[in-house]
Amino acid sequence: MSDALGQWNEQLVRDALGVDADLALAQPLPFTNEEDQAYWRLTKNDPDAVQIAVGCCNYVANYTGFSGRNLAAMGVVGRDHNGQLIFTATRRVPLSFPECVEAQAVRSEEQSQQLQLVQREELEDEEDLFEAIDKLIAHGINVGDVKKLQDAGIYTCNGLMMQTKKNLTGIKGLSEAKVDKICEAAEKIVNYGYITGSDALLKRKSVIRITTGSQSLDELLGGGIETSAITETFGEFRSGKTQLAHTLCVSTQLPTSMRGGNGKVAYIDTEGTFRPDRIVPIAERFGMDAAAVLDNIIYARAYTYEHQYNLLLGLAAKMAEEPFRLLIVDSVIALFRVDFSGRGELADRQQKLAQMLSRLMKIAEEFNIAVYLTNQVIADPAGGVFVTDPKKPAGGHVLAHASTIRLMFRKGKGEQRICKVFDAPNLPEAEAISYFY
Repeated sequence: MSDALGQWNEQLVRDALGVDADLALAQPLPFTNEEDQAYWRLTKNDPDAVQIAVGCCNYVANYTGFSGRNLAAMGVVGRDHNGQLIFTATRRVPLSFPECVEAQAVRSEEQSQQLQLVQREELEDEEDLFEAIDKLIAHGINVGDVKKLQDAGIYTCNGLMMQTKKNLTGIKGLSEAKVDKICEAAEKIVNYGYITGSDALLKRKSVIRITTGSQSLDELLGGGIETSAITETFGEFRSGKTQLAHTLCVSTQLPTSMRGGNGKVAYIDTEGTFRPDRIVPIAERFGMDAAAVLDNIIYARAYTYEHQYNLLLGLAAKMAEEPFRLLIVDSVIALFRVDFSGRGELADRQQKLAQMLSRLMKIAEEFNIAVYLTNQVIADPAGGVFVTDPKKPAGGHVLAHASTIRLMFRKGKGEQRICKVFDAPNLPEAEAISYFY
């Protein structure tokens, strides 16, 4: 066997199998001989034997024009006189090793250029979704007043139009007359009046659905977690809420062509449950570089409800400058339940919670990001005698009305987690079984 064929064999196996390459290369016989007749001997006790043969064979199929064919189309598996499994290819590989490497390099370059083009187009589309606050300068607003708006956490004209005049006049240095002039200028830049139903449908096309990593859960949600919306999950401990948050940290960074969001992630942790080391195996599962994935996650630990709200205020500046696609708050209610105790503070708690939820919804719509909230459950005294251990989501009607989509998680058998659509404007009430690792 020539050196070129031996080198080609190793490259084929490593590219096709990844982490299983060392196992495959430990086999004593070569994948191909000088006549391009492919062989693959595997010990009969190796449970991965056929899987390895299929992986190598499908890789070769990319160069023979039979991409997507399975093992049966590319060869046969049998046993030799020693009882070993042997794979014999029925398709010839027409390229030599140098030609194969050159073809692969050309293909990789084409794929890289295509990916860069898609990302550039997505970035241009993203820029059209919101108008930077400094565009007010071209409409007669002085630089100093624009700076005051930015200092108050307002970085887009879209976000400006979501503020009440009371809030704007509360900004130091902005009189009522100045606020009126600013709002008048902003109305020339963004349209916050009536639009037709057709325009509303067209606007919905900018919504991205981010895969959860579970096919059954994606199907339940109509494709994944929606941007420009708040998705709330509630359930008892260990029901999969935080695990899904970790998975979304990775899947959000996938290109949109792979059902990701092609953006960064902001994670506000109120319970100390974020584990960066858990991100690593999830990233590897999706075939992504774990270090790069972690670099695209910004994380903050919140200790009081005020700290939690202030962290939200600081996000606008980052989201106006960088392509974020997901905001996670885990958990949304925990600090409010700690900082407000007793029925005497319930009304104040719900008012503060409503303010924070309003801020979350504005962020979701302003920057077209998905907001993922985890919520706790409380005992439901009115659950009835026919319901075992009845529970309901914490937060009351304030949280219920703020969430666009509400999902209830509960434990199933073993590692099974059952997700039920509890409330959604465009999804039927249904359940799905998922596995989160």
